[in-house]
Amino acid sequence: MLTARHTLVYVMLMTLVVVASNILVQYPLQATLAGINLADILTWGAFTYPVAFLITDLTNRQFGPKAARKVVFTGFVVGVALSFYTAQPRIAIASGSAYLAGQLLDISVFNRLRRMAWWRAPLFGSLIGSTLDTMIFFSFAFAPFFVFFGPNDPFAIDWAPILGTFATSAPRWISWAIGDFSVKVTVGLVMLLPYGALMNTLKPISQAPTA
Repeated sequence: MLTARHTLVYVMLMTLVVVASNILVQYPLQATLAGINLADILTWGAFTYPVAFLITDLTNRQFGPKAARKVVFTGFVVGVALSFYTAQPRIAIASGSAYLAGQLLDISVFNRLRRMAWWRAPLFGSLIGSTLDTMIFFSFAFAPFFVFFGPNDPFAIDWAPILGTFATSAPRWISWAIGDFSVKVTVGLVMLLPYGALMNTLKPISQAPTA
């Protein structure tokens, strides 16, 4: 009962992150960096979504992987429902698949590294989870091979200079994936600060399962 009450906080936080990310993904980042027009490759949702990994890791640390999976599945249900309501079915499938696979992999990696140096589990869990998340989402959503999920987006598969600046060209969705993953890595590193600050407060519950 104690675990259920406390994990409710994580469920609410995960829901908030998922809802915020679904809203903010509609707003491009209006800025330029090193000659790259960020509005062409990034939305504000790219900055809020990686916080989901922090929530998963904190749940895993305090209550174990079983509770973390429950929080992830709640976010999955909310995310898929919102995606099917606000986006095309192919994007919703890609978003839900990427979120679920990335978060569950994060839980698995975190659990394997939880007894090592404090930063290893959250860092490698989020980075490896983010890698899978990015690969699944952008492939499912835009790669021509996955056309069975829905029609291809001509603009996404049209070739253009990578990140709009390099001489080498690739389908636009490749640049979107590079930009998105770069943000996830950056936010993942930044999220070590709140994780480190909270880890002594949110100590593991002794009865929390670790498998």
